[in-house]
This record gives sequence, C-alpha cells and structure tokens, in this order.
Amino acid sequence: MPKYIDTHSHFYDQAFAQDVALAVRRAVECGVTRIILPDTNEDEREKMFELAALFPEHLYPCLGLHPTELKPDWRAQLDLVENFSGHKIHAIGEIGLDFYWEGYDPAVQEEVFRTQLDLALKLDLPVIVHNREATGNILRILSDYKGRGLRGVFHAFTGSYETFAQLQRYGDWYVGIGGVLTFRKASIAQTVKEIPIDRILLETDSPYLTPAPYRGQRNESALIPVIAQKLADIREMNLEKVASHTTANAEKLFGI
Repeated sequence: MPKYIDTHSHFYDQAFAQDVALAVRRAVECGVTRIILPDTNEDEREKMFELAALFPEHLYPCLGLHPTELKPDWRAQLDLVENFSGHKIHAIGEIGLDFYWEGYDPAVQEEVFRTQLDLALKLDLPVIVHNREATGNILRILSDYKGRGLRGVFHAFTGSYETFAQLQRYGDWYVGIGGVLTFRKASIAQTVKEIPIDRILLETDSPYLTPAPYRGQRNESALIPVIAQKLADIREMNLEKVASHTTANAEKLFGI
C-alpha cells in the first residue's frame, strides 16, 4: 500500500469531537500514516497539542495565528504564539492574509504575518501560508524575504503557474494540493500538469474541502488517496510514484 502524508488537517476541530480516534485510525489504515496539524488560534491550541500527544507517531503539531482569527488584542495573541514556541512543532502556520472576509484590517494582517515569518526564520522552521484574494500582497511581502532562507507551502494552492514560478524567486516553496483538484472545472487541474512533482504536497484541509465524489460529507485524512489518484490521473503518472514523491517532499519540508 502506498504511504502518504496529509500536510494540512484540522483534526482538533469540533467536527471530530466524537470520533477523532477513529478518524486517525481510518487514515492510517488507508496509508496516511503522518498528518500535519496547522494551528489557527489560542482557543484550540491546547486541544491540538493534547491530541498530538495521544498519537505521537501520526500527528505533528504546528504553531501560528490565522489571519481571520485576529482579535482586538492581537498583540497579546501573538505573545501567546511566542510562549508556545518551546513546544515540539514542525512549522509556523497557518498564517497569511485573507481579504475575502470583511472586518480584518489589512495592515494588521500584514504585521501579524511578517512577525510570524520572522519567528519561522528565528526557529528555522517552514511556514504554512493561507492566501485568500491576497496573492499580490503576499508576493510583495515575500519579496522582502528573498535570500533569507524562507521555506514553506502555499496551502490550498489554486493559483497560476506564473504565481508558482514567482514564488520560487523568494524562497523554497511547495504548493499544497487538496480536494479542489477533484472539482469540476477547477483551474488547478491544468496548473498541476506544469508544476514539478517535487514541489507538490498533498493535503485535505479536513474537515473542509471534501473531494469528489464525497462532497457534502465531512472531509478527513483518509481521503488523501482520492486526491492522490486524481493527481496521478491528471499527470498520467503511476499512483505509487505520486505517493513516494509527495511523501518525500513533505518529509523534507517538515523534517519528519
């Protein structure tokens, strides 16, 4: 059976409150033996670390403040992120910019993003970047970090090949490919034909973005093989090669 890594799963989400152990077991039985847990806010952070401690061979926690989780006391929220940096973590994320939702000051989002990029460099960790309708701003910010050793993944990447290519000028960047790949008329289905396989990671973003034909159901890491098969079909590659390449990519980026 091919072995996979889900590089983005919110297993600590309330959607898994009743059966998270079963969901982890299902993933492992499907060959998804390692799962990256992105952090989003202080309210769920303890739960995430507790869950990772229960499944240390399978769950790998990260640390970060999501752009749509910012509160008026965002500076205190950032301090809390710093306070947790002594824990065993594998990335700074999920961080970034989100201009889709109203009510979040773009200037504050940028300051919080830059502060966490600096933390990643300080701790020598990769970053998991959330981008929603903010590609130009994120590229502008990342250009300031060119040559400083920044590395990471653009989570839920649906951008163009040109955006991918521009990213490579500013650091060591991968793209996270998930359930959107299976959606009808998804433009990323064309773009992944051009992106080198050694730059692609697999992810679910569970419980969100469930791949077809399971849309309408809760997403979970056990569905990574569905995404992998779609990627194999699109690229006309052997499934085992897709699994081995994307797994090796994740191992290299996250140090697992």
